[in-house]
Amino acid sequence: MKVCFAVQKDEGMDSAVYGHFGSAPAFVVVDTEHQSIDTVSNKDMIHTHGACNPIMALGGQNVDAVIVGGIGGGALMKLNAAGIKVYGSMAGTIKGNLDLLMTKRLPELSMENTCAGHQGGCGH
Repeated sequence: MKVCFAVQKDEGMDSAVYGHFGSAPAFVVVDTEHQSIDTVSNKDMIHTHGACNPIMALGGQNVDAVIVGGIGGGALMKLNAAGIKVYGSMAGTIKGNLDLLMTKRLPELSMENTCAGHQGGCGH
């Protein structure tokens, strides 16, 4: 399984999970099957608010899941349409969140959990 984490800075498995997908400077992709880690800079960092292209942001990386502190509805729908599940971060680091994901304790995000123009309910 390839799991993508939005991060401010790559610090390996100790990287802090970033609060918002679209404005994350980078993504760390962990391949649990091959025990490898890759870092991808956000290829869609400069975009109009609400017009994030998450597949472009990931630089074409083929991932199974994304873990992030927050995400807009458009990005969530585009990721889900590509068969990518999106989970809300519940631990501070990649390692902590990966452990939660593997034990099925991370919540999968839905439209009710997305950021709506950073008004109400958006915690970042």
